Amino acid sequence: MLQCHCVLPQYRKLPDPVFHKFVAFSRIDDEDQVIPKLVSCNNCGAVHNVYEIGKSEILPKKENSNAVTTEVELAMALPSDLVKIFREYKVDLATWEEVLFILDEEKWNTTITMLSEEDEGEVHGKTLTILSPDRFRVSSFMRKTISD
Repeated sequence: MLQCHCVLPQYRKLPDPVFHKFVAFSRIDDEDQVIPKLVSCNNCGAVHNVYEIGKSEILPKKENSNAVTTEVELAMALPSDLVKIFREYKVDLATWEEVLFILDEEKWNTTITMLSEEDEGEVHGKTLTILSPDRFRVSSFMRKTISD
């Protein structure tokens, strides 16, 4: 989870504005260090240099950088059935990258959350289990939220 400098419209009038946060997928090298990469904020397009888990620096004047991985690029490397369902559910880019990693590393039977919605004390959503290179299972889930 990275924090950007932008603020979503619904929070702009607050005395202490809430900065937008978004998820980024990172790979870890053999020395347990994050492999640095550029990602784009899904709200304002600012380019972040991710250098540690949960830490990044915004690179000024880098909006629309061609060095940022895009959905189109990831779609070329994923099975068409996954591309279709990811686009249907408007899955975030970090999830696309995570699934590509799972496929590349052959981490079969891994389950990821594609969609999660909270409503009146319950969370509903869809998960994707990657069974093999060409077998996938989509499942619905519902659970009560945990209150403090």
